[in-house]
Amino acid sequence: MIPRCTVCDHGLMWIGWIEFDLLLGDVHSLKEKRAVVRPLVNELRRRFQISAAEVDHHELHRRTVVGVGCVAGERSHVIEVLDSAEHLVAGRGEFELLSAHRGFARSGD
Repeated sequence: MIPRCTVCDHGLMWIGWIEFDLLLGDVHSLKEKRAVVRPLVNELRRRFQISAAEVDHHELHRRTVVGVGCVAGERSHVIEVLDSAEHLVAGRGEFELLSAHRGFARSGD
Protein backbone atom coordinates (compact mmCIF):
# COMPACT_ATOMS: atom_id res chain seq x y z
CA MET A 1 0.00 0.00 0.00
CA ILE A 2 1.31 3.45 -0.94
CA PRO A 3 1.26 5.87 2.01
CA ARG A 4 -0.95 8.90 1.54
CA CYS A 5 0.17 12.41 2.31
CA THR A 6 -2.35 13.95 4.72
CA VAL A 7 -1.06 17.50 4.24
CA CYS A 8 -1.30 17.81 0.45
CA ASP A 9 -2.76 16.09 -2.61
CA HIS A 10 0.47 14.44 -3.82
CA GLY A 11 -0.13 11.00 -5.23
CA LEU A 12 -3.89 11.38 -5.22
CA MET A 13 -6.29 11.53 -8.08
CA TRP A 14 -9.39 13.71 -7.95
CA ILE A 15 -12.55 12.62 -9.76
CA GLY A 16 -15.38 15.07 -10.35
CA TRP A 17 -18.68 14.73 -12.10
CA ILE A 18 -21.65 16.88 -12.90
CA GLU A 19 -25.09 15.95 -14.21
CA PHE A 20 -27.06 18.47 -16.24
CA ASP A 21 -30.84 18.06 -16.24
CA LEU A 22 -31.99 19.71 -19.47
CA LEU A 23 -35.36 20.69 -20.92
CA LEU A 24 -35.06 20.72 -24.68
CA GLY A 25 -36.77 23.34 -26.82
CA ASP A 26 -38.82 22.65 -29.93
CA VAL A 27 -38.15 18.90 -30.16
CA HIS A 28 -40.84 16.47 -31.32
CA SER A 29 -38.99 13.21 -31.89
CA LEU A 30 -36.02 11.23 -30.63
CA LYS A 31 -34.26 11.99 -33.91
CA GLU A 32 -34.62 15.75 -33.28
CA LYS A 33 -33.48 15.19 -29.69
CA ARG A 34 -30.28 13.49 -30.90
CA ALA A 35 -29.65 16.45 -33.22
CA VAL A 36 -29.56 18.72 -30.15
CA VAL A 37 -27.87 16.46 -27.59
CA ARG A 38 -25.13 14.94 -29.75
CA PRO A 39 -23.49 18.29 -30.67
CA LEU A 40 -23.51 19.34 -27.00
CA VAL A 41 -21.88 16.10 -25.84
CA ASN A 42 -19.29 16.33 -28.63
CA GLU A 43 -18.47 19.95 -27.82
CA LEU A 44 -18.04 19.18 -24.12
CA ARG A 45 -15.67 16.30 -24.97
CA ARG A 46 -13.68 18.31 -27.49
CA ARG A 47 -13.41 21.60 -25.63
CA PHE A 48 -12.62 20.26 -22.15
CA GLN A 49 -11.16 16.80 -22.93
CA ILE A 50 -13.58 15.12 -20.52
CA SER A 51 -15.99 12.22 -20.63
CA ALA A 52 -19.55 13.20 -21.50
CA ALA A 53 -22.67 11.24 -22.37
CA GLU A 54 -26.46 11.31 -22.28
CA VAL A 55 -27.18 9.32 -19.12
CA ASP A 56 -30.94 9.50 -18.46
CA HIS A 57 -34.38 10.20 -19.97
CA HIS A 58 -33.44 8.35 -23.16
CA GLU A 59 -37.08 7.68 -24.02
CA LEU A 60 -38.35 11.26 -23.54
CA HIS A 61 -38.29 13.75 -26.43
CA ARG A 62 -37.89 17.00 -24.50
CA ARG A 63 -35.82 15.96 -21.46
CA THR A 64 -32.34 14.62 -21.03
CA VAL A 65 -29.59 14.31 -18.47
CA VAL A 66 -26.03 14.78 -19.69
CA GLY A 67 -23.27 13.52 -17.41
CA VAL A 68 -19.69 14.79 -17.43
CA GLY A 69 -16.68 13.24 -15.70
CA CYS A 70 -13.24 14.73 -15.10
CA VAL A 71 -10.06 13.31 -13.57
CA ALA A 72 -7.08 15.42 -12.49
CA GLY A 73 -4.27 15.54 -9.99
CA GLU A 74 -5.65 18.63 -8.26
CA ARG A 75 -9.14 19.27 -6.96
CA SER A 76 -8.96 22.91 -8.07
CA HIS A 77 -8.46 21.83 -11.68
CA VAL A 78 -11.48 19.52 -11.54
CA ILE A 79 -13.60 22.36 -10.14
CA GLU A 80 -12.37 24.74 -12.86
CA VAL A 81 -13.24 22.28 -15.64
CA LEU A 82 -16.70 21.51 -14.22
CA ASP A 83 -17.40 25.24 -13.76
CA SER A 84 -16.45 25.86 -17.40
CA ALA A 85 -18.61 22.98 -18.62
CA GLU A 86 -21.58 24.27 -16.61
CA HIS A 87 -21.08 27.77 -18.01
CA LEU A 88 -21.07 26.37 -21.56
CA VAL A 89 -24.25 24.35 -21.01
CA ALA A 90 -26.07 27.22 -19.29
CA GLY A 91 -25.25 29.53 -22.19
CA ARG A 92 -26.73 27.37 -24.92
CA GLY A 93 -30.08 28.47 -26.34
CA GLU A 94 -31.37 25.10 -27.59
CA PHE A 95 -32.42 24.00 -24.11
CA GLU A 96 -32.97 25.15 -20.55
CA LEU A 97 -30.65 24.01 -17.76
CA LEU A 98 -33.05 22.86 -15.03
CA SER A 99 -30.40 21.75 -12.55
CA ALA A 100 -26.78 20.71 -12.18
CA HIS A 101 -25.60 18.27 -9.51
CA ARG A 102 -21.91 17.76 -8.71
CA GLY A 103 -19.87 15.20 -6.88
CA PHE A 104 -16.21 14.74 -6.01
CA ALA A 105 -14.10 11.83 -4.86
CA ARG A 106 -10.42 11.31 -4.18
CA SER A 107 -8.55 8.13 -4.90
CA GLY A 108 -7.76 6.34 -1.71
CA ASP A 109 -10.93 7.57 0.04
